[in-house]
Amino acid sequence: MASVPTSRSGQAASAALQAYAAAHYVDSGAEQFGIDVAGLATMLAGVFAQRGADSESEAALEALHLEELVLARTCVAANERAWEIFLTRYRGSMYEAAYKIAHDEASGRALADSLYAALYCLSDDGEVRASKLQYYLGRGSLAGWLRTVLAQEYVNHYRRTRRETSLEAAVEEGKQFAANQVDSRQTDPRLETATAAELAALEVEERYLLAAYFLDRRTLAEIARVLRVHESTVSRKLERASVALRKRIRKRLIAAGMSARQADEAMQDADVRDLQIDVGESLGQERGQPAFYKQSGEAE
Repeated sequence: MASVPTSRSGQAASAALQAYAAAHYVDSGAEQFGIDVAGLATMLAGVFAQRGADSESEAALEALHLEELVLARTCVAANERAWEIFLTRYRGSMYEAAYKIAHDEASGRALADSLYAALYCLSDDGEVRASKLQYYLGRGSLAGWLRTVLAQEYVNHYRRTRRETSLEAAVEEGKQFAANQVDSRQTDPRLETATAAELAALEVEERYLLAAYFLDRRTLAEIARVLRVHESTVSRKLERASVALRKRIRKRLIAAGMSARQADEAMQDADVRDLQIDVGESLGQERGQPAFYKQSGEAE
């Protein structure tokens, strides 16, 4: 029986992961894909390497959606049996979720099909590319992750379409576009670097929540309807994502040579709109509305 290839990071499986793989091998469903215990441990090592700060604690391992994670990773490896199971299990619910998001059968089917192509490693022009399933890290259910990705894809498509239509209309009307003005406000480049790095490292659910709430100004109720969860759940996840993002940026600033006080002052004084980075682009969105800055008088 074959092991899966070593992860891209070359991460070796720890003793804890090897023990977990051995104890949960039968439940993981790895055997049907020709993956042995050592291969499962290697797969998990790659996942936890992607997680970064997430430790291989007992709680993290017990909360892992192992069977779904194995299925997703085996799909990434282009296993035909895995894809058959994936389609049987999730394709119908993907179409249903896409219809509810798009509110139109044709648009919903197109949305679901576009996501399926992205999951199946195909670009719009038919070229092979990395599957988005590699970003599923087993923290929540695969079905929930797919709904989040669908919602993000819909927002991205809507904003791209609106931007292209607006630009085309403006050109037809003969609008003249002024050259970009140089902004005199100066921001420590270390803050820009740290912010850009942490935005790029966000997971898909964090990316969608932050973009939908801060950039698109969607209400908690609207986001909850899309993800099919309670408003309180969205609120908790949004709070955790925002606080964790600020902490990670602060940690990067200190690692870059700032004192703790300097890092706090840099983040206190800066407005994200002053940074020479495209927050909207980093979140898969069009920039145009403020995000991630504190309102006047808001507590740290």
